[in-house]
Amino acid sequence: MAEKKKYYVVWRGRKTGIFNTWAECEEQTKGFQGASFKSFPTLDEAKKAFEGGKSSGYSAAPKGASTAKKGTRSTETVVINENSISVDAACSGNPGMMEYQGVSTKTGEVLFHFGPILGTNNIGEFLAIVHALSLLKKQGLNTDIYSDSVTALSWVRNKKANTSLVRNAKTEQVWNMIERAEKWLRENQYSNKIMKWDTNKLGEIKADFGRK
Repeated sequence: MAEKKKYYVVWRGRKTGIFNTWAECEEQTKGFQGASFKSFPTLDEAKKAFEGGKSSGYSAAPKGASTAKKGTRSTETVVINENSISVDAACSGNPGMMEYQGVSTKTGEVLFHFGPILGTNNIGEFLAIVHALSLLKKQGLNTDIYSDSVTALSWVRNKKANTSLVRNAKTEQVWNMIERAEKWLRENQYSNKIMKWDTNKLGEIKADFGRK
């Protein structure tokens, strides 16, 4: 399945305009104070938004920044903690061959990777979060974690992977991993924040495999 095309509007950055990739948008906005940008599904929408001005956009600001307001209009501030781990999964089919990874949100460096094995995307997203939690606990770090999966975040909160994947000889490996992850969640405490990555405002999560 081909990756869904997005267009990125930068109202305020090193360069302004419409960019075809998140990497190009990030180059103009990352570390730029007061940066304002947003993704759009079509070029026409991006052109109209760019011509409409900054008030249609979103700003990327340092951690702890507050929402800026001017008159009766407000610009929503998207706060990104770059000193964090971003996780993601990819699966060819449902179920299919699944893999997951965790990367540095700041640099994109791959910190861990597992797979492929037979599973589902939601399972991979769940396992990736628990893998990150376990790794950080071993290292004694309170680092935040980003995931773009609402389902996986719910499973982690409930300490239970609510998957309908059939358990058989082919899926036994991933089921063993699920049970180990659930056991880890039940037996361990952690203070790391696990946060939802807002793809609509920020583009694809840094750990994305680029296969959508």
